[in-house]
Amino acid sequence: MTRLEKFIAADVTGYRKKFLNLVIKCKEFTVDQIHDLISKEYIVTRNEVASMVGYIQSKVGILKSHKESYKTPIVYTVKDEYVDIIQLLVGKTPQNVSYY
Repeated sequence: MTRLEKFIAADVTGYRKKFLNLVIKCKEFTVDQIHDLISKEYIVTRNEVASMVGYIQSKVGILKSHKESYKTPIVYTVKDEYVDIIQLLVGKTPQNVSYY
């Protein structure tokens, strides 16, 4: 959780928060899909998005990836145990979850 908080705290442009909101909504995504969605609101290159995804997967540790074959792109998903934490940190309250 601390690594995720630091990742969000370093968000000067707002697209890290946007990225986290998108990955929660999408469930499964590729770098190209996320780039297409983020680039509608922010000026960001595909390489910047790919770098951010790689960083989040390796350093923050909230993503898992799989690849069907060597010809298909890598598909990323958020690890189940982090969905509620991400929603909490980006300012959304999880649906149907009570903290009391």
